[in-house]
Amino acid sequence: MELKLCESDFRFMCVIWENEPLASRDLVIKCNEALGWKKSTTYTVLKKMTEKGFAKNENSVVTSLIEKEKVQKAASEHIVESSFGGSLPSFLASFFGGKKISDKEAEELKALIDNFTEE
Repeated sequence: MELKLCESDFRFMCVIWENEPLASRDLVIKCNEALGWKKSTTYTVLKKMTEKGFAKNENSVVTSLIEKEKVQKAASEHIVESSFGGSLPSFLASFFGGKKISDKEAEELKALIDNFTEE
């Protein structure tokens, strides 16, 4: 199963992830509020997401079938691989682009690196 989503599909899934389980009628309301979508658009995208295996609509109750973190992981891996030749340092250098981070953010990043460093 390919975990890659276009921006609008990802935003749609975020509505589900943030509110699940939710009645399909409530999904229509939430998508209108968050995305400015009409009922028909919401149901069209819901159908597409159920066909792709990202969500299910059972007895008018909508839930996700895949975790947000898995989709985010796949997207970030794709970006690093396709745009930076798989180089995480190159990606981070580009991402920071001269920006400064707080001491707290630096400590969090160091802790993450320590947790994933090969022994």
